[in-house]
Amino acid sequence: MPRVTLYGRPGCHLCDDARAVIEAVCAELGESYTEVSIDDDPALADRFAHEIPVTFVDGRQHDFWRVSPDRLRRALQG
Repeated sequence: MPRVTLYGRPGCHLCDDARAVIEAVCAELGESYTEVSIDDDPALADRFAHEIPVTFVDGRQHDFWRVSPDRLRRALQG
C-alpha cells in the first residue's frame, strides 16, 4: 500500500511540480505513491479545491501547494 497520496487535478502545474518531487523522493527511499484526481469526487473537490496539490503521508495531511523534498523525506523516514 502506498504511503504517499497526492490529491490534485489534471492540468495543474503545481500538481506536476509536486508529482516530480514525490516521484524522486519515493524512488530514492523505495516507497510508492498514489495519485487521486479531486475532479473524480465532489467531496474531495469541495475539500481541496483551493489547496491542491495536497499531499498525505500515512493517511495524514502532510503538505499543500508545494512539496519540500527534505520534509517529505523526513516524514517517510520516521
